[in-house]
Parts: sequence; structure tokens; C-alpha cells
Amino acid sequence: MAADKQNDAKVSLMEENKENLPDGGLGLEILQIIKESQQQHGLRHGDYQRYRGYCSRRLRRLRKTLGFKMGNRHKFVGKKVTVEMLSDNRYLLLVLMEAERAWSYAMQLKQEANTEPRKRFHLLSRLRKAAKHSEKLEKLCESPRVDAKTKLEAQAYTAYLTGMVEFELQEWKQAMEAFNKCKTIYEKLASAFTEDLAVLYRQRVDEISPNIRYCAYNIGDQNAINDLMQMRLTGGGGGMMAEKLEALITQARTKQAATMSEVEWRGRTVPVKIDKARVFLLGLADNEAAIAQAANEETKEHLYETLLAECRDTIQAVKEELKTEAKQRERSSDGDTGKVSNLQYLHSYLTYIKLCTLVKRNESMAHTLQAKLKEPEADENKRGPRPQDLIRLYDIILQSLAELSTLQGLEDDHAFQKEVSLKTLVYKAYRCFFIAQSYVLVKKWSEALVLYERVLKYAKEVQSKAKSLNNSLKDLPDVQELIAEVNAEKYSLQAAAILGAMLSSPHFFFTQPLCDHLETFRFDPSLVGKQPSLVQFPPDFQPIPCKPLFFDLALNHVAFPPLDDKVEQKGKGGLTGYIKGIFGFGS
Repeated sequence: MAADKQNDAKVSLMEENKENLPDGGLGLEILQIIKESQQQHGLRHGDYQRYRGYCSRRLRRLRKTLGFKMGNRHKFVGKKVTVEMLSDNRYLLLVLMEAERAWSYAMQLKQEANTEPRKRFHLLSRLRKAAKHSEKLEKLCESPRVDAKTKLEAQAYTAYLTGMVEFELQEWKQAMEAFNKCKTIYEKLASAFTEDLAVLYRQRVDEISPNIRYCAYNIGDQNAINDLMQMRLTGGGGGMMAEKLEALITQARTKQAATMSEVEWRGRTVPVKIDKARVFLLGLADNEAAIAQAANEETKEHLYETLLAECRDTIQAVKEELKTEAKQRERSSDGDTGKVSNLQYLHSYLTYIKLCTLVKRNESMAHTLQAKLKEPEADENKRGPRPQDLIRLYDIILQSLAELSTLQGLEDDHAFQKEVSLKTLVYKAYRCFFIAQSYVLVKKWSEALVLYERVLKYAKEVQSKAKSLNNSLKDLPDVQELIAEVNAEKYSLQAAAILGAMLSSPHFFFTQPLCDHLETFRFDPSLVGKQPSLVQFPPDFQPIPCKPLFFDLALNHVAFPPLDDKVEQKGKGGLTGYIKGIFGFGS
């Protein structure tokens, strides 16, 4: 509530500071207001119910502030905003919030309609209500008191909501016309204003574009499906539009799947009678191409997950058919039970696709983590990737390869088994390399050196076996790069091991400063610290000779002249002199 009031106060102050000039000075930033409100009150997480509650509270505050009350607690009195009331642009905001409240309620019902189809009727009613409020807003903005920019934004907002109504009613032509009108207005506004506002307008255009292409496809434009596929790759058409894109792509593949009757794999042709398997296999090449063209790692990860989900569903459908086939075989005593059936072979092929996709996905994630591992850490408090994370990914890859080697129907395919064993060696080498890296982090030099030698052993084994299987190395990581990296790491590790042995020696550390052993190398950690020991300070006390004593040796051999004649002789004074001397009278 406090955040709501603060946001309302900020917007109200912004709106009140605009002068309501008679020549079109009244304005309202429609798109900016609704986008900020949506992002701050639930739509960042798709919570339309929360946003609807915010719109209701904001309407109540606006009506209270403007004195625009709909009666009292006992009686409802409907009131409409008229052109004569437009002395304050908050009246325009009032109508805008009514439209937003109805729209958010419609989107909430659209989410709930997936499980409760009856709510679709209520959804259409709320969407029509939102479009009606937007039309009222557009008529109010036709007043000469409103500026040209607000008029254009109101027209675009009305066209957008009208297009949403027609889109839900599957009136593709009318919906496309409305969306095109909205797109045109926002493109013109983007070219006429500052960059901050232009970014907002362009985002709205990007949101509308998938809807336009979807309408074009349903009208009959077959080229639109390619545009929709491209939008899917770039991440356009998120949320509910993404579901429609997936459904449309599945529908298009289903139409093409009618012509598909068999598939060839590992020299054996297998009939495909299950519709779900036909649709999946038909779209496999498109999915792989989409993954190769993905713009970023997030999109690629999403496409991998989508492909795996489709593959699992298809495998489950084949499993159900396998159960039926097994029951029929039990009833029938005829037939060759030793040969793998076509349906079982199809199941092995689909499982092969799933496991290979898992390997590619984890390898892609491993490459991303390796790149991050080599980058310097920007934030010390934030935990970055570690070699242990890569070890886990390569464990999953090796597990998938182990399952590949046990696929039913491929036990006697020696070429396939050799390919799988070669791939296993490559990924074992990489796994071993990152285990060694984890030992390096904890300064276990000997263990890391042993593991590096094991990596080189695996890599050389791969190179020797790859001569007969050149085609199998196309999709595998380059072991030659791994060998070069291991050699570089090994030499630095040997130096670190020697220094580690020296550090562990109790007689290795010296306390002398650097100036005392300039000609001798000694490893001293203090030299690279904040207070390197370069010289001893304060210096030690050193003994120095004292100040010399001089003796006059000639004095013992010198005879001094008599001084008797120089000394005054005192006479004798008798008794009187003695008494005076006692009492001090004579002195």
C-alpha cells in the first residue's frame, strides 16, 4: 500500500505540474504510466490478479481526490467523465485505470480458462469492457484541451485493445488491421521523441509483431510461418503468444506428417504408423536448425528443453503401442521372437535421439561454464563456476553414452559400438581433466599430475582409434586442444609441486631480508605481500671502538718550582686572637 501511494503521489505531481492550456496543453503519458504500473505491481511475474487489485485501489484514490464519487454507501449513482470536466488530466487517468482494470481481469481469466473453459465467455466480456473504456478515453482526448501526443497514444491504446478482442474472437482480418494501426502510431511516436520514450514505443511494437504475423498466417499468408519461427528463435512472442506459436507449429507439422510413412536409420527402414512419432520426426530437422541458429544460450537451453519434452512424449506413445504389441505376441504362438520388431527399433531410434540431445545440451552447458571459468571473477562475494560443476555435467554425458551402448537392436552393430566407445573416451578425458583442476584448487599437486597423465593417455587412445572412424569426430570436442592445454598445465603444476615441497620443508623459510641474499634464490612469501622484507629495520646494534683516552706521561718527570714565597704567611695573635677567632669577631 505504501508503495502504491508513493507511486500515485509521484505520478500525480508530474501530472499536476503540467499547465492545462486551452490550446492543447493537457497531457498524459499513457504507455509509460501503464508499463511502469504493470512492472511494479505483478506483471513482471505474470500476476494479473495483483495488478487488477492495484488498479482498483488506484481508482478509489483518484475518485476520492477528485471528488468524483459514485453515490454513497447506500446508493450507487453512475457518473461519466465528460469533456467539460477536463480541467485536470487525472480525469483521463481515471478512465485509463478503468480500462486497465478490465484488461487485467480478462488476462487473469485467460490463464484460468486453460482448466475451466467456461471462463472464456467472461474473458471476452471483460476484454470488450476494456476496449469500451479505451474508446471513451480516445473520445475525451479529441478535446482541444489535450495535446497531440496524448491523442495519438490514446488512439494506439484503443487499437491495441480492439485488436486483442478481435484476436480472441479469431476475427483475423479485423485484428490484423487494429494491430497494424497500433504499430504504425507507435513507430511514428518512436521517431519523433527522445530515446528513452522511443525504447518504450519500440518494445510495444516488438510485442505486437508476433500477433500480426499470426493473424497473417491464419488469413492465408503461408510465408508468415517462417517469420513466426524466427520470432520464436529470437524470443519474441513470449507468454501466452508462445503457446499459440507452439500450437501453430505443431498444427503445421501434423498436416505435413500425413505424407510421412517410414524412416531409415542405421541401414534399416522402419514404418512409422504413430501420428505423434510422425509429427516429432518431421519437426526434428527444424528443431535442430533452430538450436544451431539460437541467438543466445538462454534461447538455446529453452529449445533443448522443448525438444526433449517432445521426445519424451513421443517415446511414451511408442511404449503404449509396445505394450499392446507384447500382449498380441503372447496370444500368438507364431512369429520370430528373436528378431527386434519394427516398433521396438523405432523406440530405440527415438531413445537414441533423446540421449544424443541430452549429450549435446550438457556439452553446450559445459562450454558455457568453461568460458566463465576462464574469466576473472567480477564479484568476489558471488560464487562463480567451479570445476566440480563441469565434472557433474560430464558424468551425465557418460551415463547417456552408457545407455546408448545398450540400445535394443544395436548390440551387433560393431560400427555403432565403436563410435560410442570413442565418444566415451573423449568425454572421459575431459572429465578427468576437470577432476585434476579441482585437485589443483586444493593444492594437491601429486594427485593432479597423475590425473593429467591419465588425460593424455585417454587422448592418445582417441587419436589412435579415430583413424578408422573419422566421421565420428565431427561433433566431438577437439582432443588436440586438450592435449596442448594439459601439457601447459602440467609444466606449471610441476613447478608448483617443487615449490610445494620446498614450502613443506622446515628449513626452507629464511628470515633474512632480500638485501642479504641478492646472489641466491630463496622462496620468500613475504616478498609478494603488502610488507615485503627488503632490508632489516631498525638495524641491529654493532660494536664500535670507544672514544680514546689520553694519558700525560711527561707529568711524572716534571719538577715544579717552589711556591713558598708566593704563599701568604699568617702571624700568631695570642689568646685575644684565639677568642676572636672562636666567636668570629676577627673574620
